[in-house]
Amino acid sequence: MKSKSYLYKHSDRLVMIFLLTLALAGIALMFCVGGNGGDTTVVADSTAVATENRKGNVSYAQPMARHARFAFDPNTADSTQLLRLGLQPWQVRSIYKYRAAGGVFSRKEDFARLYGLTKKQYEELAPYIRIGSDYQPAADYYGYGRSGYSNGTTKATRTESDTSRHYDYPHKLSATEHVNLNLADTNMLRRVPGIGPYWARRIINYRDRLGGFVSQKQLMEIDAEFPQSAIPYLKITLGNVHKMNVNTLTLAELKRHPYINYYQAKAIVDYRRLRGPIHSLNDLRLSKDFPPEEIKRLEPYVTF
Repeated sequence: MKSKSYLYKHSDRLVMIFLLTLALAGIALMFCVGGNGGDTTVVADSTAVATENRKGNVSYAQPMARHARFAFDPNTADSTQLLRLGLQPWQVRSIYKYRAAGGVFSRKEDFARLYGLTKKQYEELAPYIRIGSDYQPAADYYGYGRSGYSNGTTKATRTESDTSRHYDYPHKLSATEHVNLNLADTNMLRRVPGIGPYWARRIINYRDRLGGFVSQKQLMEIDAEFPQSAIPYLKITLGNVHKMNVNTLTLAELKRHPYINYYQAKAIVDYRRLRGPIHSLNDLRLSKDFPPEEIKRLEPYVTF
């Protein structure tokens, strides 16, 4: 009996130990699984938050490009300068078209009207805008108040030179008026509707290089965007064309002409050296550098 009682108690203890061990193992497993699950959730949440932060703060992840800052006059600045300041190509084209149509930025604030320019862009560029005196309003220099004088100047203190000065603002031509393209200076050209200081200077520069215009179509050689509205106001007199003597000019002088490139100038110089003076442009027809269309457009500008 004692032996059976001992065996019964021993087996009971084994069962209890087994159950206790199983329970402890289960509890430990729960803690392990629960801890890992919590970490996974935290990591997942952290990743999601980081992703959202990146989406919501692109400007921090991608620093803004820095643009150059320097003084400029929107009436004269070229495309390279305007692009360096951070303007978009289409904004630069708008400025060019505005100036070509005779538009002028007479005050710093006028630049704020540029199509597509944001408040931030204007505030960044405004301190660097310098309007040349030629483009500023006449009233800033020669304006008169109710007393007839401005800037606090009295009649007694104004000199004869003060009263004789005037602001040279061009009055545009009427529909029946014309300008001689080969004789006009920049002031006369600025009177043509569609032509401002920019186009007036370019016309004069190209005319000087050519020797004069023989056709209104040559204006498109200056720039394909030359204002078509200006052409009806421009007339041409062929007698004012300056011709070049191809027998006396050097290679460097010849190639300054818009219609003669380096190879053509060299062909002329070589012809003179090997065969003597050129008597007609027909003498150059055998040269591969002078196709018929090149000779035709050179004819009005050549003498022998």
